[in-house]
Amino acid sequence: MAVFSRDEILKLIEKRQLKISPFDKSQVGPGSIDLRLSNVFRVFNVEAKAIDIRDDTDYKSITRVVRLKKSGRLLMNPGQLIHGITMEKISLPDNISGRIEGRSRFARLGLLTHVSSGFMQPGVSGRIVLEMANLSPFTIAVHPGTRVCQIILESVKGRAKYSGKFSGQTAP
Repeated sequence: MAVFSRDEILKLIEKRQLKISPFDKSQVGPGSIDLRLSNVFRVFNVEAKAIDIRDDTDYKSITRVVRLKKSGRLLMNPGQLIHGITMEKISLPDNISGRIEGRSRFARLGLLTHVSSGFMQPGVSGRIVLEMANLSPFTIAVHPGTRVCQIILESVKGRAKYSGKFSGQTAP
């Protein structure tokens, strides 16, 4: 599998094979596209004492949604895990997959932007939910609009389309 370069990414967008909304050309780097953090988060309820991990476990039953003003911030305590979501909706064609990676500038401060499940299936369309964790010994404030992660696009041998549970997600 090959990673798409800036020029190839821009060609895909121009041909409307890859859709990103909202989109700013300055977000495209040499081999990835920066994505921004929205103002909607999901935080864990501290009352939950134990979580049974099973196929039917629903994270929504032990979390709550927090909506910030666009100029607001969310404080993350050391060791805390939250869900964020990208501002951008991404629609991949059926022959391209994506990997979500954090940005090193924030990782060096202890913020893990996408802890797990960073693979975007070919043909998926929606905003990307981020599992964000604070591994620093300090409280971290995250701000909507920050280019907090990046998507790396890769070609897929053959064609496939994701149509699972999280297809078309709009909130964390």
